[in-house]
Amino acid sequence: MLKLIKNFFCDTFAIALFETIKIIRVPSEILARSAQPVLWLLIFGEVFTRIHMDVLGKQSYLAFIAPGILAQSVLFIAIFYGISVIWERDLGILHKILVTPCFRSALVLGKSISAGVRALSQLVIVLVLSFLLHLNLRWSLSMLAGVILIVMLEAAIFTAFSTAIACIVKTRERFMGVGQVLVMPLFFASNAIYPIAIMPRWLQIIAHWNPLSYAVDALRSLMLVDTESMFGYTTDCLVLLATLLVLIVASTLLYPRVIQ
Repeated sequence: MLKLIKNFFCDTFAIALFETIKIIRVPSEILARSAQPVLWLLIFGEVFTRIHMDVLGKQSYLAFIAPGILAQSVLFIAIFYGISVIWERDLGILHKILVTPCFRSALVLGKSISAGVRALSQLVIVLVLSFLLHLNLRWSLSMLAGVILIVMLEAAIFTAFSTAIACIVKTRERFMGVGQVLVMPLFFASNAIYPIAIMPRWLQIIAHWNPLSYAVDALRSLMLVDTESMFGYTTDCLVLLATLLVLIVASTLLYPRVIQ
C-alpha cells in the first residue's frame, strides 16, 4: 500500500515537472496572459469604481474586483489547458504515456498542479497592480500563503474539468468551441465582478453551485481588509477540495477515451 502511494506521488511529481518545464520554455505565453488582468483592473475596474454600491460598504469597487479578476485569470488559463491532451494525442505522445504503468489519476493531477504553477504568474501581476493602485489589501505572508493555496486549487479544478471535456470532444475545434461556451457563464454566474446579493434569485442559485464563487469568496476574505467570507473560509476550501476530487475521478475514467 505504501509503495503504491509512493509511486502515485512520484508519477504525479514527474508529470507536473514535465508540464512545468514546458511552461518555462515558452515565457511569452505567460507575458501574453498578463495582459488580461491588467486590462480588467485598469480599464473595467477604473471605470466601474465610480459606481457606488451600498452592499460594498466602505470597500472600493476596484479593491472588491481584484480577487475576482485574479480568479477569472486563473479560470481562463485552466479551462483551455485540456487542449494539450488533444495535441499530445495528435503527436503520438499520449499513446506512449498510456502504455506506461503510470497512474491515470497521476496524469490528471500532475497536469492540474502544473496549471496551478502557471496561474501563479497571474497572482504576481494582480498583486503588483494592487500595490501600484494603492488598494487596501492584507499584505502579509499568511495572506500570500492562503491565496497561493486557493489559486492552486482553482487551477487544478478547472484543469481537471478541461481534461474531461477534451476526452469527450476529442478534437481541437470542438474543444475550443465548448470552452468558449463554458467560460463566460462560469465567470458571469459568479461573484467575481459583482456581489451575489444584487443578483436576481435564479442567478443566485446558479452562483451557489458554481465552484468559481467559492474560490472568489476565499480569495476576497484573504486579500481584502475588513472583509468576511460569505460562505465561510472552511466551507470554501471543503467545496473546492470536494469538487477537485470528483473532477479528477471523472477525468481519470475518461482519459483513455481520448485515443479511441
